[in-house]
Amino acid sequence: MNESRLSAVRVVLFEPQDPINIGATIRAMKNMGASRLRLVRPVAYDPFRLAGVAHDTQELIDAIEHFDDLDAALSDCVRVAGFTARRRAAKRQILSPRECAGDLLDFAEGGPVALLFGREDKGLPNEALDRAHTVVTIPTTEHASLNLAQAVLIALYELHLSADDATRKLAPPRKVADPPSSAQLELLFADARKALAEIELFKTRNDEHVMRSLRTLIYRAAPDGRELDLVRAMAIEVVRTLERERKMRGEG
Repeated sequence: MNESRLSAVRVVLFEPQDPINIGATIRAMKNMGASRLRLVRPVAYDPFRLAGVAHDTQELIDAIEHFDDLDAALSDCVRVAGFTARRRAAKRQILSPRECAGDLLDFAEGGPVALLFGREDKGLPNEALDRAHTVVTIPTTEHASLNLAQAVLIALYELHLSADDATRKLAPPRKVADPPSSAQLELLFADARKALAEIELFKTRNDEHVMRSLRTLIYRAAPDGRELDLVRAMAIEVVRTLERERKMRGEG
């Protein structure tokens, strides 16, 4: 199997302050197919506690890289996207996470690319954002402050979709029923008419209008043969139940 395009992605957290956010970031990486986390001057943390937050991610935890300065963490990256929620004085183009994903994957053909996130309390300082080749802001309401790990998840989600090579393929249903024939449909409508007549729905409603509406509804729903048989069985059981009740009353 060919390596995913996401193997070129480096998630870089600049001075993260909460071990829980580091663990939640690892979990997001596992979910979305990224595997390389770089920490610049992080808070002290216990790897065992990270595994408690991010289950089944030991290989990512073991691969965490630590750096004393940001330049070293980004030195091999050919493209760096810095995430910020604050307006900056410099007039730089601001990308959305989706635009950023396409941009990074284009550059990933030539080497590692980085998603850069700042501290939980202040985000990226200007000196750190200067290292970013492009700036990204996640659209929000006026309440723009996002949890660090949530921001990482949003960025990785867009990358995951854009890469289109990491999503697990869901198996189809074990048995796929064929579409119903016209004859099956007519049997349903006949039994449905009997059931509705039994509950005296047509005493207050025009039977032709009701049945025409039912036809329209079923056609629009486009049930498969198995689903259609289930609906027909419901109609038949209505009639049978009412017949049994009548017999019981007659015996009494």
